[in-house]
Amino acid sequence: MESGTPTQASTPTLSELPEKLVTLLPSNPLTSMVEGQMLQVVLFAMIMGVALVMMKPEQAKPLLDLMDSLQEVCMTVVGWAMRLAPIAVFGLMAQLTTKIGLNAILGMSVYVCTVLFGLIILLSLYLLLVFIISRESPFAFLHSTRDVLLLAFSTSSSAAVMPLSIKTAEENLKVHSSVSQFVIPLGATINMNGTALYQGVATVFLAQVFGVDLSMSALLLVVVTAVGASIGSPGTPGVGIVILAIVLETAGIPTAGIALILGVDRILDMSRTAVNVCGDLVAAKLMNQWMVKTDILETTATE
Repeated sequence: MESGTPTQASTPTLSELPEKLVTLLPSNPLTSMVEGQMLQVVLFAMIMGVALVMMKPEQAKPLLDLMDSLQEVCMTVVGWAMRLAPIAVFGLMAQLTTKIGLNAILGMSVYVCTVLFGLIILLSLYLLLVFIISRESPFAFLHSTRDVLLLAFSTSSSAAVMPLSIKTAEENLKVHSSVSQFVIPLGATINMNGTALYQGVATVFLAQVFGVDLSMSALLLVVVTAVGASIGSPGTPGVGIVILAIVLETAGIPTAGIALILGVDRILDMSRTAVNVCGDLVAAKLMNQWMVKTDILETTATE
C-alpha cells in the first residue's frame, strides 16, 4: 500500500445528493454505452425492461429475442475471461507479494473475513425472522433447506437453483404453490442483499487500497448505487464483479482494483448466493403465513 495523505473522492455533498441522483438518468443512452457510464446504462435498461413488460407480447418478442442472443454472446465472452482470470490473478498477486510482502495477503484475508462476517449477520437476521414470526427453529429451517442451499453454494447461481428452491418451499416448508411460484422467481431477480453487502465492503476496501477518502455522502451514494444496481441483476456466477465496477465508478475509485479481489471472489460469490437463496425461501415462508392468516390464500384457492 502506498503511504501518504488520502485523496478526496469527487463526490457530492449531502445537499447535492438529490441533484446528483437526478443526473444519473441518461440523456443519450448510446453515448452512455460508448463512454462506459455503466450506471446510466443500467437505469436505461431498467426503463426498457418496464416498457417491454407493458407491451403486447407479440410486439416485444423480436426485441427480446435479439437481447437474448446478445446476452448469450456476452456471457460466452465473459466465460472465456473467467477461465483465464485465475492465471492472471495469480500473476498479479505474485507481483504484489514480491513488491509489498505478505501485507497484501493479510489485507486480503481481512477483507474476506469481513464479507463473510457480514453475510453471517444477514443470514442470522433471516433466521431470526423465521423464529419470531413463524415460531420455527432456525436449525429446523436450515435442515429443511440444506439441499438447495448447498446447491446454491456450489453453483453460485440463484437462477440455476430456482426449480429446486420452488420444490423445497412447497414440499419442505409447506408453502402454497401460488406463493412459491411468485415469490421465488421474483426473489431470484431482485433479492441480491448479499451481493449489495459484498459490494459495500469491497468498495471501502479498495478505497483504502487506493487512498481514496470516502465522505459520508460518498458512502450513502455507494449504498444507493449498490442496492439499485443489484436489483434486476441476472442470477449468474460472477455478476457481482460487473456490478462492483458500477459502484466503484460512482465512488470515484479506479475500477482496476477489481483485479486485486478477483482471486477470492469465487468463494465470496458462492457464500452470498447461498444467503440470497435463503432470503428467497424465508420471504416465501413468511408471505405464505401472512396469506393464510388473512384468509387470502384460501379465497384464492377456491376461486
